[in-house]
Amino acid sequence: MRLRPAFAGCHISFASVDRDSARDVEGHRFFSVPDGNRDTKLHLLWMALKVLVILLIVRPQVVVSTGAAPGYFACRFGKLVGAKSLFIDSVANAEDMSLSAKLATSHASRVFSQWPRVAEKFGVECHGSVL
Repeated sequence: MRLRPAFAGCHISFASVDRDSARDVEGHRFFSVPDGNRDTKLHLLWMALKVLVILLIVRPQVVVSTGAAPGYFACRFGKLVGAKSLFIDSVANAEDMSLSAKLATSHASRVFSQWPRVAEKFGVECHGSVL
């Protein structure tokens, strides 16, 4: 939500594992995706399929993710619809990149870490300590 002002004047669609987030983005298209992780592989597969369907419906020009598995899949599948993508790893990952960010480095157009040491260690871009 902190990045929302950067997209003023753009047609934006949001997706989250938290259905209640729809209240925070009233007036914009909102999609809910199932939560999942490497320990819940069936949920992860369902999430990936749902993200793919959303991208095929929305056909975005740009995908911006602030992390986690749904964002990784959105960046990966975004290529299928010709979208550029930006994966921003969580500010909580001050020592290491998240698994999703590590995977996104080979699929996203750009990957940002908010920590200089992490960015240098993993060969991604750093743009300040807090975005």
